[in-house]
Amino acid sequence: MRIIIPNYSLDDNFTNNVAYTLVKMGHEVLTVPKPTQLLSHRMMHLMQIVYDKLMPMRLMPQEKWLKSVHRSFRPDLVLALTQELDEELLFELKAKGAATVSWWGDTPANMRKKGLLVKNWDLVLIKDRYAAFKLTTLGINAAFLPEAMNPDWHVKCYEKVGTNLCFAGNVYNYRHFLIRSLIENGIEDITLYGDKPPRWASPEVKAVYQNKFIVKEEKSRVFGESFAVVNSTAMSEGNSLNCRAFEIAGAAGLQIMEYRSAIEDCFEPEKEIVTYASLPELLEKIDRYKKDWPLAEKVRLAGHQRALAEHTYQHRLNYILQTVTN
Repeated sequence: MRIIIPNYSLDDNFTNNVAYTLVKMGHEVLTVPKPTQLLSHRMMHLMQIVYDKLMPMRLMPQEKWLKSVHRSFRPDLVLALTQELDEELLFELKAKGAATVSWWGDTPANMRKKGLLVKNWDLVLIKDRYAAFKLTTLGINAAFLPEAMNPDWHVKCYEKVGTNLCFAGNVYNYRHFLIRSLIENGIEDITLYGDKPPRWASPEVKAVYQNKFIVKEEKSRVFGESFAVVNSTAMSEGNSLNCRAFEIAGAAGLQIMEYRSAIEDCFEPEKEIVTYASLPELLEKIDRYKKDWPLAEKVRLAGHQRALAEHTYQHRLNYILQTVTN
């Protein structure tokens, strides 16, 4: 198939993983050219937010690019990844014979303007099960579909395991409070990767930041070599799993996540992933798995095998393409 993904492909981001997998599956894929190699992923994201606020009635740069290239490329499918598209542009794409699919990999709370609540989507996929249901109440063809892992770089590659508790991602209020609480309870060997903590972050949280944004095989090595990876999510997250849930499993890391029922759609709690429902329970499980390496290794390998068997990007894309062609 000829497929357009109207977004930027940056190292190990959603677009990068999906485009890479589609090409590997034999499809022809077009993504938005990155305007410059000098901008970080975070800076590009902030620039898009500013553009959207200053010029809310204009098409975003990715939409302008899509409008300019789709006539010559003649896609069979336009696959939008965590982005809104203009309703009239979607109509134009459909008129030219393209299927229109949105796969939203963020919390629904981060949608801007009309979000996905526009006409002319053939299929809307979203990682929050309740959000998918809510969209169907409006007659939108929506379904639950979480992100995934890429077995070519989310891999089991650790040789030794340390004593550190690893965090990765933005330091929002929930993660900040959690890290600080763990430190106050005697868990001092913590490593934090991702974007630099905000200026309002406490000194003890800033002190564990490793000043590094990890991707691909390095991310897998860090996850695997850490004693455990705490996969916490923002307060705006609903009943969903983030991409990190599958990447940690791909790396055969010991994953600890606050409990929500969506976990059971993808992993078996306490056998393939460790969960907690309170800070005391989290502290108890950290202590338990530090003392019982065979149990920790058993959970690591079970989660890894489940990810390879069911949660790769190829699994997800096979579902999407089959649904669209049917």
